[in-house]
Amino acid sequence: MTTEALKTAALSLSVRDRAELAAALLATLQGEPEEDVEAAWEAEVERRWGEVERGDVVGLSWEQVRARGRRAA
Repeated sequence: MTTEALKTAALSLSVRDRAELAAALLATLQGEPEEDVEAAWEAEVERRWGEVERGDVVGLSWEQVRARGRRAA
């Protein structure tokens, strides 16, 4: 099958199926995540979640985030 035929077939898929296909294809380009990077992200998520649980930081609503983005643009 040619690349063009594959693209045509892929574009005929549902949005959900195209998204799954795109994710699978991108994963083959990115390679395996490095363990130290994964561990660092896990630690960062835990740290940030701890801040939220302790009340050290206050989250913003989507409306607040969107308004800030519009002001910055």
